[in-house]
Amino acid sequence: MPGAPPLLECRNVAKFYGALAAVDGVDLAINRGETVGIGGPNGAGKTTFFDLISGLTKVSSGAVLYQGEDITGRAPYLLFHDGMARTFQVTSGFGGLTVLQNMLAAVIYGGGRTKPGLLIGRRDRERAMASLESFGLAGLAEKRVSDITVLARKKLMVATAVVHEPKILLLDEPVGGLLPTEVDEFIDLMRKLRDRGISIVFIEHVMRFLTAVADRALIMHQGKLIYDGAPRGLAKDAQVRSVYLGSEADSLEMPA
Repeated sequence: MPGAPPLLECRNVAKFYGALAAVDGVDLAINRGETVGIGGPNGAGKTTFFDLISGLTKVSSGAVLYQGEDITGRAPYLLFHDGMARTFQVTSGFGGLTVLQNMLAAVIYGGGRTKPGLLIGRRDRERAMASLESFGLAGLAEKRVSDITVLARKKLMVATAVVHEPKILLLDEPVGGLLPTEVDEFIDLMRKLRDRGISIVFIEHVMRFLTAVADRALIMHQGKLIYDGAPRGLAKDAQVRSVYLGSEADSLEMPA
């Protein structure tokens, strides 16, 4: 929409722990429909940056805006109900419950009901099963989460995050620990989510995934953004090669 504010905007956002700047004055605007991948060395401030955006950690200075509204300090559950969903590095889930029960918990409690009641309605079950089907998890519906593969747990985590059709999805290392063929599956999954109109921002060390999925790449180093541009430019950026990619840059060379 012409003239609309960015979907997500950070204005000089910083987080200090004493004299240490974990995030150091980040300015960033993400528009509707963008898919943005964030890379950088360990300790660069990527997850802390996500924590600031999603309300898990208090901002030391600066402001976070969502759809033009200042959301600095807003509680994570309120942001979720506003259309901002988030996953974490550790593949979470209620291990003692089935895949379907995990999905039902997301359907019922994620929808903002404060008193969901004791009975699960037919529509809730149908919605949960439809979501599992779309992620290729319907055949595992009655399996306990503790008994399914890492790939299936990662898919379930994303499925529970997007069941209420968020406007923006924050993913922290979605393909960490996956095999190359499993990474390929997740690449296809991300493209399908993008086709649904969900804006995606993700942190990832697997550069093949980042360059295949993102239409915009960010690199963080020592709490600052040192690169913001097309993924094809990563391998040619001298600072990115020096502090992050090293010899891996040669494998990322792409045709112009």
